Amino acid sequence: MKLPPLIPGKLIKRYKRFLADIELEDGSMVTAHCPNSGSMRGCNRPGSPVMLSRSDNPTRKLAYTWELVQVDGHWVGLNTMLPNRLVEEAILNGTITELQGYARLRREVAYGSERSRIDLLLDGGLGRCYVEVKNVTLVEDDRALFPDAVTERGQKHLRELQEVVQSGHRGVLLFTVQRGDGRAVAPADAIDPAYGRLLRKAVANGVEALAYRAMVQPEEIRLTERLPVLLD
Repeated sequence: MKLPPLIPGKLIKRYKRFLADIELEDGSMVTAHCPNSGSMRGCNRPGSPVMLSRSDNPTRKLAYTWELVQVDGHWVGLNTMLPNRLVEEAILNGTITELQGYARLRREVAYGSERSRIDLLLDGGLGRCYVEVKNVTLVEDDRALFPDAVTERGQKHLRELQEVVQSGHRGVLLFTVQRGDGRAVAPADAIDPAYGRLLRKAVANGVEALAYRAMVQPEEIRLTERLPVLLD
């Protein structure tokens, strides 16, 4: 996925979840939209190099969007609007080999007893496959960890994926790691132990947990390789 031309800067602070003050290279200060509702643990250190996109839409309150941050020498993709598109692209170009063989791909289809919307629904040829996509930006001790904050919504998705499997369909949880470090993906038990327990239960009940790493550069983000998911 090609990115629009990005503008370099330095993080001053992130606050109110969706706002970040950024110093641009010319010394001017801007407030940017932060398209990530998580805690962004490890990715919001003041002074970190960042990259912003800029919109010319006159109806927007904030022209700038915070897209990337550099952590330990690696660019990290923060925009939670991108992982679904990255996964769709990687399915269509054959990168995600585990999700090949379906005739049709649909986005945001209603499903489950709690009436959520599945990120991607694959069908035709091999039956139905429900794919829930999660964005991973936290890495500690060589492990990419999810979630970075307690997520009741994520727990609900796990329950619904189990219902999908019980109904005879395929349910897949796909972690997209938007950074170049981390050798494996694991549940962040110290942050949300309930999520970790439910993830292990879901996998034991037939939900598939996959993880793919993205190559993140200021010009482009794309999924490149599968990572192991560690549940022990």
